[in-house]
Amino acid sequence: MDETKLEVRFTLAPRRPTRGSRQEASQQQDQQPSPGRVPRVSRLLALAMRFQDMVDRGEVRDFADLARLGYVTRARITQIMDLTLLAPDIQEEILFLPPTTADRDPIKEKELRAIAAIPHWHRQRKLWDTVRESAPIFR
Repeated sequence: MDETKLEVRFTLAPRRPTRGSRQEASQQQDQQPSPGRVPRVSRLLALAMRFQDMVDRGEVRDFADLARLGYVTRARITQIMDLTLLAPDIQEEILFLPPTTADRDPIKEKELRAIAAIPHWHRQRKLWDTVRESAPIFR
């Protein structure tokens, strides 16, 4: 009779404590409050800059390649890449926005796309000022 050996290996992740457990309560006391997260528009602008660098260095041919690699539509890549059309000083402010600690980001991508669609930087700056005035992080 032919014997066949079967070896199975797996790794178990440590169990998470259940709600209300003593361990969870002690962990919550030990943790510092979260410093917040990088605003979505900051991450998208950084991504657009990275994508442009990939195109410039020849890692990808064009935005269509980026869309295929990222499993998104070409239209979405165009929306993201349009953020690079913002005036350089606006881009810098966006990249260095303070972390978001509340539920929602104070500046929406849709607002920035409307500003980026304007070809004149001085007009972009005027619109950016109105967005900044309405955002609580700049008050």
